[in-house]
Amino acid sequence: MSRRTIQLLVVFSALLICGVVITQIFWVKQALDLRHRQFNQNAHVALQDVAGKLAKVSGVMQTTNPVEQLSPEYFLVNTNATTQPDLLELFIKDSFHTHNLITDFEVGIYDCTTNRMRYGMSLSTKDNDKKAATLTSNWIKTDKYPYYFGVRFPEQETYFAGSMNSAIWSSILVLVAVSFFAYALFIILRQKQLSEVQRDFVNNMTHELQTPISTIRIAADVLNSENIVTQPVRHKRYVQIVQDEILRLQGQVEMVLSMAKAERDVLTLQKENFNAEEMIRSILLPFEDKVKFNCNAANTFIDADTFHFRCVINNLIDNALKYSNDVPHVAVETYNQGKNLVIAVRDQGIGIAPEYQKKIFNQFFRIPYGDVHNVKGFGIGLSYVKQIVRAHRWRLDLESTLGEGSTFKITIPQA
Repeated sequence: MSRRTIQLLVVFSALLICGVVITQIFWVKQALDLRHRQFNQNAHVALQDVAGKLAKVSGVMQTTNPVEQLSPEYFLVNTNATTQPDLLELFIKDSFHTHNLITDFEVGIYDCTTNRMRYGMSLSTKDNDKKAATLTSNWIKTDKYPYYFGVRFPEQETYFAGSMNSAIWSSILVLVAVSFFAYALFIILRQKQLSEVQRDFVNNMTHELQTPISTIRIAADVLNSENIVTQPVRHKRYVQIVQDEILRLQGQVEMVLSMAKAERDVLTLQKENFNAEEMIRSILLPFEDKVKFNCNAANTFIDADTFHFRCVINNLIDNALKYSNDVPHVAVETYNQGKNLVIAVRDQGIGIAPEYQKKIFNQFFRIPYGDVHNVKGFGIGLSYVKQIVRAHRWRLDLESTLGEGSTFKITIPQA
């Protein structure tokens, strides 16, 4: 499956998941709105029946629309006569049961002689319990009618939530299923990405290991010839080539092993005190005139693992040369900063964009710079440098401008 197909699949799946979630939320909202309308309609009809029964008992004429909804949870009922609390309780409970309004509610009767609510009681159609309700700010009064009572449903949202239990649970199950689908898709894509990284790493590693092996094989063939014994200068040069390539091969293998050890926190450093200037000069010998060295440090002695120190400097220089232009300008500089030795590797190459300056230290990350992306390498060089610097408790800094070059600085505390 191509990368383009996977990207389209991810986009389509994301849109599908969003569509399912939005649709589910829409239907739940529609169902809640429908419940609200049904509840209000049933409450209107039930309270109209109560108003009609009270009108018959009081012997007055019932108005055309005795019920008025003043808020989502408050209803006002015009009675045109004084209302008896016990009778009102009986009629309301009976009417609410008839219209399937099984919920808690509060009833308040308005007294026109005192201009206040003279009766307030919390009732329920779930049971026969009742208790006094507050008669202050919970009730809305009006000047339209001299005699009326009010009904409040303080737990209306709870009532709707209870009636929507099945819909809510089905929505939760749908969201859980969608979440598992998204997680499974993420794991699949992650595994594919790791598989691609592993394949690229194996390919790059095979290519990198073949180069020193081929060089050693050619040098060995030359050293195996009979005439080489009579040419000591040439013989020494090819022996040096074999030794250098073996060191290079050992460094590449050790770098991979060190990365694995560092990830498991079992990397062991063999520290010793040595002159960093002399070490750097020996590292620069194979690079001939490609790299300049400026030693501006008075004290260059440090405590470090010599093998890993050599590999770190080699990696930084090799990286600077790889990502330079046709004529590389690479320089290594050392200077003292307080009680620290700073080693800076500078180049005037293609530079690193700001969005990649943190990612380049991630394992296997390669900057997509067109053809430059095809530069040979494992993709773990800078990650290895970061691991070794961290293991020594040093500091690694990067300064880079796209198109102008990069500078890697290692700050090493000195005794």
